[in-house]
Amino acid sequence: MTQTQTTTNNTPATDFAAMFEASETDAKGFEIGGEGQIVAGIVVQVNRDTVVVDIGGKSEGIIHKDEFIDAHGDVHVKPGDRVDVFIESRESDEGLISLSKEKADKMKVWDEISSACERDEIIEGTISQRVKGGLSVTIRGGVKAFLPGSQVDLRPIRNLEKLIGQTYEFKVIKFNKKRGNIVLSRRVLLEKERDAMKAETLQNLEEGMVLTGTIKNLTEYGAFVDLGGIDGLLHITDMSWGRVNHPSEVFNVGDEVTVKVLKYNPETERVSLGMKQTQEDPWSHAQEAYPLGKRVQGKVMSLTDYGAFVELEPGVEGLIHVSEMSWTKKIKHPSKMLEIGEEVECQVLEVDASAKRISLGLKQLEPDPWSVFTDKYKPGDKIAGKVRSLTDYGVFVGIEEGVDGMVHKTDLSWTVKINNPGDLYGKGDDVEAIILSINHDEKKVSLGIKQLFDDPWSLILTDYKPGTVVEQALVLSVADYGTFVRISEGIEAIIPSNEIPAGSNLQPGERVRAEVANLDSIDRRVTMTMLDPGQSPQAEQLQVMKRESAGKGATLGDLFKDKLAGLAASGDTGADDDEDDSE
Repeated sequence: MTQTQTTTNNTPATDFAAMFEASETDAKGFEIGGEGQIVAGIVVQVNRDTVVVDIGGKSEGIIHKDEFIDAHGDVHVKPGDRVDVFIESRESDEGLISLSKEKADKMKVWDEISSACERDEIIEGTISQRVKGGLSVTIRGGVKAFLPGSQVDLRPIRNLEKLIGQTYEFKVIKFNKKRGNIVLSRRVLLEKERDAMKAETLQNLEEGMVLTGTIKNLTEYGAFVDLGGIDGLLHITDMSWGRVNHPSEVFNVGDEVTVKVLKYNPETERVSLGMKQTQEDPWSHAQEAYPLGKRVQGKVMSLTDYGAFVELEPGVEGLIHVSEMSWTKKIKHPSKMLEIGEEVECQVLEVDASAKRISLGLKQLEPDPWSVFTDKYKPGDKIAGKVRSLTDYGVFVGIEEGVDGMVHKTDLSWTVKINNPGDLYGKGDDVEAIILSINHDEKKVSLGIKQLFDDPWSLILTDYKPGTVVEQALVLSVADYGTFVRISEGIEAIIPSNEIPAGSNLQPGERVRAEVANLDSIDRRVTMTMLDPGQSPQAEQLQVMKRESAGKGATLGDLFKDKLAGLAASGDTGADDDEDDSE
């Protein structure tokens, strides 16, 4: 043929003679296949765009040159190369047959894959791209296979893209040559490998063993550790001697850890692990490390209604009870004093290493106000302070910072029965009192205000008989039912509301004129009136008695003069009556 006698790349046609003779010899007994079959051929000519191949029986075909380009873009073909080709169509008008090297290669690969599948062999491939439902894997001869997402690993993988470019071994789990469908699985191989490792691990597994494993999964209550084909649970309480709020604070998935087998049940294949058990218990030296009275530094780890837990070292925590936080303040909740994460200094109060308890104190870093008070005061001393609070039964007075004393309502006055101390005193009022007693066991101080003065009842019965008029009674406080007044130092009285002239608006600190209306020796109560003081029969009788005691007899003229004096004091002189009489 004319075409077979042309030269390519300056190679003489006569050089092919020996090749053709050899090829004819090699191809003896070979029959040209039909369309859709693979036959062997020899490259006889390489043109610009095509390659001519002799397939025997004096038949030649052409293949597009691009089918000989390698992964780097280079063409690797020359006359004399032996090549398997796929017959696409019969001889054309030009006398050439359409051939394909790529299809022949793929068909051979399919045959190899089919054989490998039948022999249950493992196939190597490279993950090339993400596709719907899984990944595409390039295997032998560039053939694409499908790897479902569920078959990628033993556990679902969220980010499949990170596997692109990775080369793994796979097993063919579905094969259809006619449809060109190949489904792979990596999980099957991993399960087989895991089962082998599991069998070996279980054969040697014993309680008390120390093993190395890998963190496989994290939950709120612990971490699952792969020991080699079998998972063990490392509970959150067995991760550290210290406090762990969540396993993620300690581990990441994939971390290698050293653990101890705490429990193993061969029947259920459940394994309980511990990591802190591979380390020394810090409580073993707590008694020596934290002697009583020692000042220590720690970090507040948690707060409860009753106190704050402070980490002194990993695994060793102490409790500052809410009652040990302040000498002077009544702490309702530890959050009023401390915050989680705060570094705090405190003092060791008690250590029980066997129970793993340490009691700490915060207030002990400051002087005890009670000790300061007892060093400074004793019963009988006079104190000055402000009213801190009021109750139904008494008044609390601040003596020193952190030390209050209580004045019971029966110790407020010699002469007035006070049912509600708030009627006489207000919060913040300045008061003086006498220390009546000090209870060291309960750290309580009893005070008395009336004890600032001697019992005045003997004087009252003499100098403040009913009918006595007090010109400058001092208003102390005003209540709904009456007004409290002081008639002299240590002597208080009450003016009932119905004994005060209508329209009066008395204010504390004001001076008023009032008459002693009644003395109650049993209840020790002095009652007064502001209605016509000095005009009562008691007042008139008192005047007569005063004159008699002075050695003078009382006459009608004297009584008339006294009455006029009383009227003059009240602003009513009776002048109008005199004018009427004169008329």
